[in-house]
Amino acid sequence: MSEPLDALDSIGTQAFEGYVVRKDLVRKFKGQYPVPTYVAEFLLGRYCSSTDDDEISEGLQIVERQLGEKTIRAGEHELFKARAKERGYVKLIDIITARLDAATDSFLATLPSVQLKDVRISEQMVHSNERMLTGGFYAEVELSYDPTIAQEKNGRPFGIGSLREIQLSKREVLPALYRGREAFAVEEWKDFLIRSIGMEPEQLTPRARDLAILRMVPFVERNYNLVELGPRGTGKSHLFQQVAPYAHLISGGKA
Repeated sequence: MSEPLDALDSIGTQAFEGYVVRKDLVRKFKGQYPVPTYVAEFLLGRYCSSTDDDEISEGLQIVERQLGEKTIRAGEHELFKARAKERGYVKLIDIITARLDAATDSFLATLPSVQLKDVRISEQMVHSNERMLTGGFYAEVELSYDPTIAQEKNGRPFGIGSLREIQLSKREVLPALYRGREAFAVEEWKDFLIRSIGMEPEQLTPRARDLAILRMVPFVERNYNLVELGPRGTGKSHLFQQVAPYAHLISGGKA
């Protein structure tokens, strides 16, 4: 049995039906698979966006199977490539980026988890998902393998058969947010936002709550510059690395 919903949970599940994910379910997968938290949340949103225990239990099994079969742990990249050769394709979850190869007047995709930098991808697919040209994004990818191309000189046998972006955004999301926001008082809304990034507002001081909200500002305000100084392991980068597909974190050493 799951824990009963508190008042804030009840408001959220009614205001945003079909969009709410239980964060205690997310914690079941934390650290188990080589993908950010929001990837697991996306799958939980697809299969476990319910308050029914039986539906959640069934959905959890699907999510665990999807993550187990499609994510690539260190040292498994050759195994996935071999499966693609054997079956003709393999499905995986990875960051996908693309670039224009002027020498062949075609686009090529990069999938870092399988250490491939020259994967064939259609021009239409690139233009339909232009974020792969500006840093890339996590996606469910069908990686195909064509043995006839492999035999050609400088052939590129791997190709992107299909992909599905890992995100919950839709064109009509803002009106849905406006309608849902009306169900919350100001303090309830602040607590709901904090809970949405996996933190429990009741466990935070008022100042810590304000800092958690402040870290969200760059997601909604253009050209907002924020510098936060503090020891390692104090949550400074958590929001930008684990919570949303719209942030790209560069480590301090690289910067």
